[in-house]
Amino acid sequence: MQLRVAVFLAAATLVQSDQGAWQQCGGIGWSGDTTCVGGYACVKSNDYYSQCIPGSQEQTSASTLTTSTSSAAAPSDTGGPFEPDVPHAVGSWAAAYSQASTAIAKISQQDKVNIVSGVGWNKGPCVGNTSPVGSIGYPQLCLQDGPLGVRYGSSVTAFTPGIQAAATWDVDLMRQRGQYMGAEAKGCGVHVLLGPVGGPLGKLPQGGRNWEGFGPDPYLTGVGMAVTTEGMQSSGIQACAKHYIGNEQELNRDSMTSNIDDRTMHELYLWPFADAVHSNVASVMCSYNKLNGTWACEDDKVLNGLLKKELGFQGYVMSDWNAQHTTTGSANGGMDMTMPGSDYNGRTVLWGPQLNSAVNSGQISKARLDDMAKRVLAAWYLTGQDSGFPAINLKANVQGNHKDNVRAVARDGIVLLKNTGVLPLKKPGKIALIGSAAVKNPKGINSCTDRGCNTGALGMGWGSGTADYPYFIAPADAIKARAQTDGTTVSLQDNDNTGSVSSTASGADVALVFITSDSGEGYITVEGVAGDRNNLDPWHSGNELVQAVANVNKNVIVVVHSVGPIILETILALPNVQAIVWAGLPSSESGNALVDILYGSTSPSGKLPYTIAKAAGDYGTSQQRGDDNYSEGLYIDYRHFDKANISPRYEFGFGLSYTNFTYSSLTATSTAISGPATGSVIPGGRADLFDAVATVTATITNSGSVKGAEVAQLYIGLPASAPAAPPKQLRGFTKLNLAPGATGTATFNLRRKDLSYWDVGRQNWVVPSGSFAVSVGASSRDLRLTGTITVA
Repeated sequence: MQLRVAVFLAAATLVQSDQGAWQQCGGIGWSGDTTCVGGYACVKSNDYYSQCIPGSQEQTSASTLTTSTSSAAAPSDTGGPFEPDVPHAVGSWAAAYSQASTAIAKISQQDKVNIVSGVGWNKGPCVGNTSPVGSIGYPQLCLQDGPLGVRYGSSVTAFTPGIQAAATWDVDLMRQRGQYMGAEAKGCGVHVLLGPVGGPLGKLPQGGRNWEGFGPDPYLTGVGMAVTTEGMQSSGIQACAKHYIGNEQELNRDSMTSNIDDRTMHELYLWPFADAVHSNVASVMCSYNKLNGTWACEDDKVLNGLLKKELGFQGYVMSDWNAQHTTTGSANGGMDMTMPGSDYNGRTVLWGPQLNSAVNSGQISKARLDDMAKRVLAAWYLTGQDSGFPAINLKANVQGNHKDNVRAVARDGIVLLKNTGVLPLKKPGKIALIGSAAVKNPKGINSCTDRGCNTGALGMGWGSGTADYPYFIAPADAIKARAQTDGTTVSLQDNDNTGSVSSTASGADVALVFITSDSGEGYITVEGVAGDRNNLDPWHSGNELVQAVANVNKNVIVVVHSVGPIILETILALPNVQAIVWAGLPSSESGNALVDILYGSTSPSGKLPYTIAKAAGDYGTSQQRGDDNYSEGLYIDYRHFDKANISPRYEFGFGLSYTNFTYSSLTATSTAISGPATGSVIPGGRADLFDAVATVTATITNSGSVKGAEVAQLYIGLPASAPAAPPKQLRGFTKLNLAPGATGTATFNLRRKDLSYWDVGRQNWVVPSGSFAVSVGASSRDLRLTGTITVA
């Protein structure tokens, strides 16, 4: 039986002046007042949370109240229907909830059902649609993929994938990317754009959909989730944080269970969603998999307990498409909207009429239905969609100047892994271009449905998280254009035939070889890859192609377009490979971005958002054919490499430049006090978790001869008083653009949460006492400055 974790919070229409009366009054880790003002009683909903609720009871301490256990998936076990977690609206949500409450009072039960039920697969203009409610001016809601632009839009921008944005480590570009995606969605009449992606986090380097998100570090992904959400919603559309949670592989995603321990859940997988919630994300999508044996879309602990109660999530939870399994279990477990409203053949409908019947029979309470509809309406009001929102038109031309962001992210996300001095190029006499990935797909840039092929240049993975390219500048296109300006001869082999490279590469001053590795969503199989990659080798015999070229040319540059890490050992063993340019997933501005870096108009500034290992087995995780017990715990990607003392080939955060940077003058100050967080719950968690409690600064100087940008990274190691933890964890980064000889200050403001670990016993974030290791450097293993922060 699961502990009931729903908490009864203040009514959404509560005015600001009354909020103190509705304060927390008890629970594990709570050190504040345990009594309530007159007329309010301290109601304990579980061991971890009690709150002052208006009533006729005497003033009561939480310690005098009792808690019962129940199963959300089987409301009959409790003798009655599950009661909702009514959100205590705060901040910008308060006004939205006031409007939603007014609207709810005006509509019928059927209207409420319509608001939370999709109309069925393929029965509307968008991938997800609900019915309108005319009496309150509520429209047919349009929900549309995806995390890099408007899927099926005919004149939209195909933005760079999340993993490329993460490789820039540039918060401003990430935010602008979100803002532009939101503007295009609104221009198309899309109310809810299904992104950003925080799950999969990326514990498996082969994971099929890792490229949609921001990489396996929860801090970096949390920043990406937060600023993307803020950018999208600033444009007036609803963001949707997905896939919540534990959907780390495509294989058996709709049948397997992810058994994640409590601390690992909080410190890794829940972390980025907490940052999205703190940024007021309108909606969250529950995933296909089970969690500890319960479907994610009806998991009381995960939806009501972690998301709505602990993180104070004010918005609504929608199902992934056809991820709903029951009528009452999903409603009582915390799901608020079903998508698309039926299975893909239209035969199975679990809400709509069935939801109405379940409410009428008392299996689902009317209060729960009100809560579901109110959450959806509040998100609509929060984003200002009740006034002047465009009609649905996926054919609208909404691109504007947004390609500028695509080029900037594609360019600044390029990571220079190796360079013996061959780059930047300086008007070479002859360039050889070799590989099928140097040119556009000869059958058409959008000829493969949902990018479900790896033919020609690679700009994104495949699946529902894609968008059609409005155009595509392949590497060969842009290099030829630059070569014409420079008077350079270009020879091209646009296939991967190793036997014919000599005629193309011989005699060239430099030979560029283009290799790829692709992955995507499991409903499409490409060249034997059913979503998750089969291995970490380059596709199309990429190693052999590079070897063949290196046998006939002494200046080989390898350009890698990949969804994630590949093993480079074979290539690095070739003495004629002079440079490796990790170009990632650049979308439609692929060639232009690459030329910017190859010719030095921009110095490379990207840093790896994941680790590149020497061998696939070094990662310590693997795809599971059955259930996944997450036995690696906290130790994924660089955390695992550090703990196991494994040397990576290229570490997390690594990236070369055409200039040099020196680090000096570390300072670290702190006002942090050890102990558990005690603040009231706001969106994202306890309020004091977001308080700045320490500041670290470092001086960065461009000591080279060209302009460049450096990503300074802050890593923290917990003191000995804390339970076992990774040796270091990313807890800050900043990108400084510096002219030659210029100096800048990297400032890192640490939140209380950044110095905390999740205490399973206390069910709270706790700052340990002692000496924290502070390291600042150019990567997770190139740490130039070290110091300490002491917390009493």
